Amino acid sequence: MIFHTRDFDFTEKLDYFAAGASVLYGLYYTPIRIFRLEQRKPPVKATLLRLWTITCAALYIAHVSYLTLWRWDYTYNMAANVAVGIVQNILWSTFSVRRYQILKKPWAAWPGLIVAWIVLAMSLELLDFPPLRGLLDAHSLWHLGTVGPTIWWYNFLVKDAQQDIAGERLKA
Repeated sequence: MIFHTRDFDFTEKLDYFAAGASVLYGLYYTPIRIFRLEQRKPPVKATLLRLWTITCAALYIAHVSYLTLWRWDYTYNMAANVAVGIVQNILWSTFSVRRYQILKKPWAAWPGLIVAWIVLAMSLELLDFPPLRGLLDAHSLWHLGTVGPTIWWYNFLVKDAQQDIAGERLKA
């Protein structure tokens, strides 16, 4: 995998904005799934979903606006993404433990294990080191370290959806 071999100012900013959008979307989705905000009953869930959507959109717009219009700040950008990631990691880890206790199925523990993998991979991004032999740096290893959890996460989403379909929620 080759990353950032030919970055320009514009493409670098797009990369950071896309990464921020991805991290924030992960946080956006997390409470929707964990607290089932997509369900129509009780009616308060629809209101909470709208408020959560507006909040996340406003936070992303504020983040990009700060970086674009005020000051391009790598430290702030990293801190913002790490903070958002920590919140969703705590939510998914808690969900994972509780879901495993209820279902007693190994796949229910996957989100917590995926979080552990991502935390380890993220240490490469946070504890940066110079390229080894001028070729392999921490950032490229971070990208490589996210391939496995992405596939594993997709498999969890499939199992979670199958469990949901087999459950009482969709049988009405």
